[in-house]
Amino acid sequence: MSAPLAEIRGLSVSYLREEARSFALRDVDLDIAKGRRLAVIGESGSGKSTLALALAGLLPPQAWIEGAVRWPGLAKPPVAGRDVGMVFQDPGGSLNPVLTIGEQVAEGAVRHLGLDWRAARSHALTLLERVRIPDPQAALRAYPHQFSGGQRQRIAIAAAIAARPGLLIADEPTSALDMVVQAEIVALLDELVREAGMTLVFITHDIALASGFADDIAVFQRAQLVEKGAAQAVLAQPAHACTKRLLAAQIDFSTPRLIDGVADV
Repeated sequence: MSAPLAEIRGLSVSYLREEARSFALRDVDLDIAKGRRLAVIGESGSGKSTLALALAGLLPPQAWIEGAVRWPGLAKPPVAGRDVGMVFQDPGGSLNPVLTIGEQVAEGAVRHLGLDWRAARSHALTLLERVRIPDPQAALRAYPHQFSGGQRQRIAIAAAIAARPGLLIADEPTSALDMVVQAEIVALLDELVREAGMTLVFITHDIALASGFADDIAVFQRAQLVEKGAAQAVLAQPAHACTKRLLAAQIDFSTPRLIDGVADV
């Protein structure tokens, strides 16, 4: 059995609040298997995004960190942007409004792959084509405000994979999008990581969204990891009350609901 890409052991992240420690993560043990798709699921404030920042090495300086994140699947400690790509919840916030799309997608290739700007721009064009941005040649010269929310998220994905990272972390990348665009973004991420052999960590509160593509699932509640395992097993026989509640909260649109004795279809 091959070594995991990352091993998280006893990881706790806390902050001081009125002279008391406030835990964002508490004593987490979790392996991230190389080449697999892990869905990290939980309600708001459960610690999901803190885990993403810890993996990317982007926790703020005031965070108190105990435990360790080890990387047996890498030859050297990872660098954000080079080894770990990040896709955030709000593409409008992650894209710089005063830089062109071409500059922002090409930047990672210049910094981490050593390409000159001409080669990096050609690389950016290929990536925009890959994430299916309309008229990618014109998009290179355009600015973020000229695109829809779904298109901006596609551009953010292109920028995140520009340096060919081994791990892609997507932190609630679809929560600001409508259901149709959500499905498109998830399908795109799944396609990209499969083709490139990347590992995906997909952060979401929507267990139904993750169930369609995840290999593994980790469920968080109140800063703690409460359930983990192969997606098929966790979804078929959830062991923890939090997982059961998240599954029960999903609407099955194939089954009519009764409202005052009348089927709501």
